[in-house]
Amino acid sequence: MEREELYLRLKPRISATCNQVLVLRDIAHMNAAETRQAALAGLPLYSISPEDQTHLIIDIIDVTKKIHEVFPHLSIQTVGAPQTIVEIKQAKSALAPVYVVVVWFLLFIGAGLAIMNFHEDVSMRAVHLRIFQLVTGNEAAKPLLLQIPYSIGLGLGMVLFFNHFFRKRLNEEPSPLEVEMFQYQQSLDAYLLHHENKQGKDNGH
Repeated sequence: MEREELYLRLKPRISATCNQVLVLRDIAHMNAAETRQAALAGLPLYSISPEDQTHLIIDIIDVTKKIHEVFPHLSIQTVGAPQTIVEIKQAKSALAPVYVVVVWFLLFIGAGLAIMNFHEDVSMRAVHLRIFQLVTGNEAAKPLLLQIPYSIGLGLGMVLFFNHFFRKRLNEEPSPLEVEMFQYQQSLDAYLLHHENKQGKDNGH
């Protein structure tokens, strides 16, 4: 009997909910004969329980075992990552909007204080007074001609730096914050994989 081919590539990271039954199409991209595609895509692999807490690691070895239990004649060719990280989303708290407002308020106050402290450290007011005097030849206690455009430019500079205006992205380039978050996510994923593998060895798996 000719063996059928299945090409399998695990997704590096997915999101799921508690009590969800993960099927093959949830965690992997696949290519197989059309007659097998639907059955393979809906093949149950793992049922998430509250004991799994916030993250779960699914290994390609366990996936191939499950597939061979149902389709023993399939020849599986795997490419890409050998494991999938499953992030288990928890039920949202009723106080979530309150947390958002509190965090937003703290960040707003903190950012404002940071900007004011920076301006005080570099004597920005004295610099504006001196520039105004050099350009106009006049002395002014409040050189609004400089301070107003500077304040507007400061806000526009922050928008350009973070590459977002509310939810709208200005261009396709990632902002420095997005790059830092991406690197943080990669480090977190590497830690989760290492921790899970180490825990599995300690438990004799």
